[in-house]
Amino acid sequence: MKKVVLVRREVTNTSSPPPSSTVRYAECQRNHAASSGGHAVDGCSAFVARTTGESSFACASCGCHRNFHRKVEEHS
Repeated sequence: MKKVVLVRREVTNTSSPPPSSTVRYAECQRNHAASSGGHAVDGCSAFVARTTGESSFACASCGCHRNFHRKVEEHS
């Protein structure tokens, strides 16, 4: 007769939750002169979301999409 051994494992979650962070979008980095081979940015210093019925991903200051602005993650 074979002997059967049962092993019981308890799994605990030892990982801590990820740290909370806030994201803000800084200056615009869109190169407006790329088509002519140059480099020129508009100088928009921070992303400001449009509050009208249009896309909230467009900047009210420069009109560029949010992806053109530098992403800054602030960990708390």
